[in-house]
Amino acid sequence: MSDDAFEWDETKAVANYAPRSMSKMTTSPKMYKRPLRAMERRKVEAAANKDPDNRPLTTQDLRRMKRTPQVKIIRRALGLSQDEFAARYQIPIGTLRDWEQGRATPDQAARAYLTVIARDPEAVRKALSPSRQPSP
Repeated sequence: MSDDAFEWDETKAVANYAPRSMSKMTTSPKMYKRPLRAMERRKVEAAANKDPDNRPLTTQDLRRMKRTPQVKIIRRALGLSQDEFAARYQIPIGTLRDWEQGRATPDQAARAYLTVIARDPEAVRKALSPSRQPSP
């Protein structure tokens, strides 16, 4: 086989094998002719209970599970940025971000602290603020 027998054209190769953009793909009108059939709630639950890998949580499961306070929800409810929340409640900003992004979970003491912040944020803020001693 000679070197002249095969000629590589890079422009054609790229054009032929480049991935297509998802925005250019269209849906077929055939997809809209058949309406979706909704399952009744009892059928959904029956199907879920039959799936051994993905059974719904029982009341007993929910009771034994740890309830971790959602830091992001608490912070947003207080209307604070991450920096403001971390400074006000003396939590390292990196730790707060790790908790919010799911890279780490608060330990037992931190969970208790977050629960107190969620229930009475003003009391925690006052307790952590530098105390003002009356001048003599």
